[in-house]
Amino acid sequence: MTIPGFDYQRVQVADGVSLNVAVGGTGTPIVLLHGFPQTHLIWRHVAAELAADHTVICPDLRGYGASDKPAETDGTAYSKRTMAADIVALAAALGHPKFALVGHDRGALVAFRAGLDHPDKITQLLCLDVLPTLDMWDAMHGVNAAVAFHLYLMAQPPGMPEELIAAAPDAFFGYFLDLWVKNPAAIPAEVRATYLQASREAVPSIVADYRASAGIDIEHDREDLAAGNKLRMPVAVVQQDWGSALGFDAAALWSAWAPDLQHSTTTAGHFMAEEAPAEITKTIRALVG
Repeated sequence: MTIPGFDYQRVQVADGVSLNVAVGGTGTPIVLLHGFPQTHLIWRHVAAELAADHTVICPDLRGYGASDKPAETDGTAYSKRTMAADIVALAAALGHPKFALVGHDRGALVAFRAGLDHPDKITQLLCLDVLPTLDMWDAMHGVNAAVAFHLYLMAQPPGMPEELIAAAPDAFFGYFLDLWVKNPAAIPAEVRATYLQASREAVPSIVADYRASAGIDIEHDREDLAAGNKLRMPVAVVQQDWGSALGFDAAALWSAWAPDLQHSTTTAGHFMAEEAPAEITKTIRALVG
């Protein structure tokens, strides 16, 4: 499946790594990053609206969708630092040295790292329904952490997680597509099938992405925390109203990283770009212009 009216191409972003990317519209650039267990298609509604007055760039992340899936050899191939560098290289290759960046879920973690590592490239930053990696792990306690069992599963050493997930990939990935959506009609059957097919073909790289967030990504966050590094651009965060239910103040956690922060909650489910595209488009326009 494709986003109607968008052109598709493959762009090399690192040695041996090219990303599948959909590009549409004209105007100031906005890059939209998807999350788990999905592809760039999560932006099909939002991207079409933004393309009226922006150049909209929707890649499949490294390891996802139709983008390349390099083998993890040294623990860095799927660090958010590496994946963020992919996005900066992608935008530059398309002629955009500076751009607004929007990320959902895993894509929001990549966007967060891009904002810290490349503050001169990111003009505005919007993160949807995540906490920064370091805060996410610190916030999980007791039985409340059961909602994030997949984080702990995929944090295990290579072998067992990949084998378990590959044995029943549609059941595993489909579980999250069903659990995290409040309005199932927002993800039609053909879109759901596309997500499942893409995830089925990417089990090792998806696990590697999550494993990095239990290791090297935490190291990078701690280094920035110790150095006092913060997000210097205007930042907006939209989340489900789950922070208080899980025993932490999401807005306060984000404020520690982003001095110029707009934090809000939505009544939509986790897949808010598909469930509430008009709301998310409005938020993007309010931030970017």
